[in-house]
Amino acid sequence: MHFLKLSPLHLLSLALLLQGVLGADPLYHFCSTTSGNYTSNGTYETNLKKLMASLFYKVPSTGFGVDSVGQYPDLVYGLGLCRGDVSSADCKSCIVDASSEILKRCPNDKEAIIWYDYCELKYSNDDFFGKIDTKYKFYMWNTATVNDSASFNNNTKELLTQVATQAYHSSKLYATGEKVIDDSRKLYGLAQCTRDLSSEYCKECLDDAISDLPSCCDGKEGGRVVGGSCNFRYELYSFVNS
Repeated sequence: MHFLKLSPLHLLSLALLLQGVLGADPLYHFCSTTSGNYTSNGTYETNLKKLMASLFYKVPSTGFGVDSVGQYPDLVYGLGLCRGDVSSADCKSCIVDASSEILKRCPNDKEAIIWYDYCELKYSNDDFFGKIDTKYKFYMWNTATVNDSASFNNNTKELLTQVATQAYHSSKLYATGEKVIDDSRKLYGLAQCTRDLSSEYCKECLDDAISDLPSCCDGKEGGRVVGGSCNFRYELYSFVNS
């Protein structure tokens, strides 16, 4: 099995404070190198465009949607997820941007995935529904570092573990939380899974993501581990919509 998990050379080192919201560039994307290519103007491309239209319709009302279009060998599966605090209007705008951009960045690829701050969009010729995505993952971190890294890292892990527990016990598989770490600082966290996962798989996915903290974000003021099935984020400032 071939995995497209990022190597250290490909890990992103980005200042999260500079990340915009809607209309910004994607956080990251992957075009599959193992799933093959489809023919331009062929049946798979037609099904893919129908799938994108379906997700544009399905996802915004609840923040999540899946669908499949066509028959083998031109069957295509798709998933859209918006961050749990995002309005339906902003969710729709993000899915529209994502569906357009993923086709530009991954032309003729039978599988691809793209993430924005507000949403994620994925399609494939393989049925991935209900399975943890172990192929696609990337890290982001704030370039600013803390002075008390050991204590800060422990507080970060405690908060994310708490938020992850709340997430996999919730119907939306999404949760946020905060933790006072000293007189002048408060830590904010978010965890989310795609809603095709069971609660057990959501827990497994988030536990694995949190285990990447030392590799991703050691001593960093903010960071994210983002995968195809789950993600977390933490910052020293509030970043969710009220």
